[in-house]
Amino acid sequence: MSELILIARGLTKTYGPAGSALTVLRDVSFELAAGDSLAVVGPSGSGKTTVLGLCAGLDAPSAGEVILAGQNLGTLGEDARARVRNEQIGFIFQNFQLLPTLTALENVMVPLELRGNGAPRERGIELLRQVGLGERLHHYPAQLSGGEQQRVALARAFINRPKLLFADEPTGNLDGDTAHRVTDMIFELNAAARTALVLVTHDLELAQRCRQRIRLKSGIVQAREGST
Repeated sequence: MSELILIARGLTKTYGPAGSALTVLRDVSFELAAGDSLAVVGPSGSGKTTVLGLCAGLDAPSAGEVILAGQNLGTLGEDARARVRNEQIGFIFQNFQLLPTLTALENVMVPLELRGNGAPRERGIELLRQVGLGERLHHYPAQLSGGEQQRVALARAFINRPKLLFADEPTGNLDGDTAHRVTDMIFELNAAARTALVLVTHDLELAQRCRQRIRLKSGIVQAREGST
């Protein structure tokens, strides 16, 4: 059996004091092995992004636990969780989140610089070539289309050779044809690197490309599909 990269057990998230508390996520559990993929689907407000934030250690659950690459995030301080994120996780966001004053190549190199590595520019250049941007290395985000910006973000997500990739509505701001191209690149790079993937999306067609799927409604798992 492949190594389990992510284990979520009984994840619950509640906001506010007892008596008037709002529970946005209740008892969500799943496991993800190296190279596997999971789509978290559901309508707006169903808890999808909350799941991602808890699993990435960006927020702490009210109950339950997350074990990422063998480490229980609940036992770590904020600095240690940030280190785990930088060493083990890649992120892709709907809004790209590129730094406007940096070129495409410089944006790709940011995670390595944050990690304190003397970043080999050759790897950044190669990743940008893999996503079809070999001629756009020195362009700034404002000089790139939305699809090109998301491909820069995709290259950035893989620069640290992460064990786990979180993608939050990665095609939400892209037109249909561009979305399909970016989706293909996500799954191609993921397969080549044997990176586990957690994909948050409302796009059921996109979700079908993942081996596992969980559907949320009002913070509760309504259905599970695929391998476990």
